Amino acid sequence: MVQSIGARRITQGVIWKQLLIFFFPILLGSLFQQLYNTVDTIVVGRFVGTPALAAVGATAAFINLINGFFIGVSTGATVLLSQFYGARNREGVEQALHTGMAMSLLLGVAVMALGMGLSPQVLRWMDTPESCLPDAAVYTQIYFSGAIFSMVYNMGAGILRARGDSRRPTLFLLIACLVNIVMDLVCVVELNMGVAGAAVATVLSQGVSAALVLVVLCRKTEGEVPLRLGRLRLEMGLMKRIAYVGVPAGLQFITFDLANVLIQSGVNSFGETAVAAWTAYIKTDALTWQISGAFGISVTTFVGQNFGAQRYDRIRKSVWTCMAMSVGLVGLLSALVMVFRGRILGIYTPDPQVIDLGSYIMLFTVPFNFLFMPVEVFAGTMRGTGYSLMPTVITCLCVCVFRVAWLFTVVSRCHAIELLAVCYPLSWVLASAVFFIAYRRGTWLRKRIEMCGLEPEIRDGKPV
Repeated sequence: MVQSIGARRITQGVIWKQLLIFFFPILLGSLFQQLYNTVDTIVVGRFVGTPALAAVGATAAFINLINGFFIGVSTGATVLLSQFYGARNREGVEQALHTGMAMSLLLGVAVMALGMGLSPQVLRWMDTPESCLPDAAVYTQIYFSGAIFSMVYNMGAGILRARGDSRRPTLFLLIACLVNIVMDLVCVVELNMGVAGAAVATVLSQGVSAALVLVVLCRKTEGEVPLRLGRLRLEMGLMKRIAYVGVPAGLQFITFDLANVLIQSGVNSFGETAVAAWTAYIKTDALTWQISGAFGISVTTFVGQNFGAQRYDRIRKSVWTCMAMSVGLVGLLSALVMVFRGRILGIYTPDPQVIDLGSYIMLFTVPFNFLFMPVEVFAGTMRGTGYSLMPTVITCLCVCVFRVAWLFTVVSRCHAIELLAVCYPLSWVLASAVFFIAYRRGTWLRKRIEMCGLEPEIRDGKPV
């Protein structure tokens, strides 16, 4: 059954404008998300003390590892919904909407159980200092007790973006960020709850963002499919299609996190000054990767709707439009960072040795940041059609595995921080080249068209 539905249509109109309409709210959301995660650290560090600050910091890798996989899985529902919206398939939208939200509840329970159950042991495996281990365990267990809220928000935000609405998820994240700040001050400063108070504030703010998303999804508006909690169900056929896209994306999150843990161990071998310099460099470069991720999400949603509408010409045009915008913006930002890198690094530390080393490290990475943009754009394009395995394999092998292999061969033999830093642009060049070859061959698009039973792409009057 195919009917008109009330999604924002991005299957017609000026491509660059529509991509930017998605891009800016998603970028703002990423900035709020970073602020959201930083607030706990600042409040705890200033009002509780250094051991408590270390306890919160020690939990980041574990939290990102578990959350990353399950949030990656939820992207499968977003892609499927985008395709149904593009095809104006109301029945498909309704089934995917309720299956996706039911999956988010199931994933939330799984994350809660894994996080709360494994926290103490995993923190020990990570060699968390004994002095902050109890507080770290308390923080993670309370944090994961609210995992359902996080999963519901991320799924709901993905559903709204699939509709063509990227503004309200950003607004809800801003509101949650403000709630988190207020509750941090109340729980940590006024109620003297310490690290536990910071975790409680985070859970409460996540609950607010989840509630706001549910209110919007459940509201009945003209031409739109409302969420009905009584209709939540797991359609096995749709779950398989969601998992086909989402599981590879989730695995990519895990491999990135594991690779970064190993890279960090390599940085640690250069001593305290190097660790501080590397940390300041990573924080300085954070905006670049938020821009990259925002373009990736934008092109994924855009391609999803246009693939459902069988507008293959717009898919191909969007690739190069998004590529030009992302390379240009990241290139400009990187140039500015290089010019003012000393002053920017000085925000994080007054130590001249750290600033000098951080500035030196950035010579080998920041000028080449634009080389990663093809990876984000090509991967987002393929995922938008539902073709998720290939971009995951390419990214994992050419970025993650390459970096680990470089660390254990080149860097271990010639112990120089320049060689560690240069593995980043080398991995970007390798991944971009492989993605370009895979994209130009075009088999990924033909396979998805055949699998979905759509009309073939026509070029020069002939099926491709």
